[in-house]
Amino acid sequence: MTHDLRRTLGRRLREHRESLGISQEALADQLGYHRTYLGAVERGERNLTLDTLEHLADRLGVDPLDLLHP
Repeated sequence: MTHDLRRTLGRRLREHRESLGISQEALADQLGYHRTYLGAVERGERNLTLDTLEHLADRLGVDPLDLLHP
């Protein structure tokens, strides 16, 4: 239960990324992140800052809250 929000964010990030037809590697390159970092975010293994959440949401064209809502 401790990491539910991180898993939700990761799942929602993956859903939005895939709906845009963007690979993990391509999105990571566009954001200036390493692909393994983005993969860890999608698996709920990384604890993001609010700035990172906003950066991801902006690139995906969604409201940051959309990435947190189950």
